[in-house]
Parts: sequence; structure tokens; C-alpha cells
Amino acid sequence: MQLTDIAIRKVSKGPMKTLSEVMVTRVAGLNGDFRGKPGKRQVTILSQEQWDITCTEIEADLPWTTRRANLLVSGVSFNKDMVGKLIKIGSLILIITRETDPCPRMDQQYLGLTQALIPNWRGGICCQVIADGRVKIGDEIQIVG
Repeated sequence: MQLTDIAIRKVSKGPMKTLSEVMVTRVAGLNGDFRGKPGKRQVTILSQEQWDITCTEIEADLPWTTRRANLLVSGVSFNKDMVGKLIKIGSLILIITRETDPCPRMDQQYLGLTQALIPNWRGGICCQVIADGRVKIGDEIQIVG
């Protein structure tokens, strides 16, 4: 499993900005991201494989940032059995807290996207930061617990 991309948005409903690396902390989440306050939705993660299935289903080649998640990872598909497990990326440790529910805003980006993200946790996962760490594209990922 590998960290494929990183994105933040400075304000709610603002444009996504991709980064090559970022500091992630218990206090602020991803440095510069508006949603980083402590809580169960501090960091959102999307699976590349699940995003590809979604795009195939709606017959659209959309950038992953359309989903508005923070981290894109490859080599894993998320599911309900992963809640409570830890994700390690270098010294960063996250705990998976829940599924990221697709919101109607997804249909504003592309009609049919909300419905296509609902099955099988395709919308990704929400995480809380347990231990701070700097992450960069290409970092290896472990899921433990």
C-alpha cells in the first residue's frame, strides 16, 4: 500500500490544492486544511482502486480531488471491518473512525457521483490523528489492528 497523492482545501467548499508532502498533527490535521480540528473526521482517505470503480461505473474520467478527500492511497479497498484499525504512514498514525458518507455536493461536481460512491465504502474513510507525522507521496502504508 502506498500514499499516491495529498490534497487540502483552505476553506469549506474551496478548491482542492494538491501537495507533494504535508505535516499532519493531532491539533491541526493536515497543515493548511480547514477541517483539521480534532475529531473523528480530521483526515479523509480515498482508495484509488475504489475511485477507479466509481469512475468506470459513471463513465467519467474524473480527478480524485473531485471526491474532496485529503489522501489518496493505492493497494487497499476500505470496508466496515476496518473501523478501529490503525493506519501508519511513517511516524503518522491515524485511527479509522467511520466511512466518509458521500454528500449531495458530489452531484454538483458530476451528476450521479453521489449514488456511485455509496456502495462498498467507495467514498473513503474518516480518520483521527493519533500520532503526528510528516507524509509525502510515495510513502508506504500499513494497516494494523
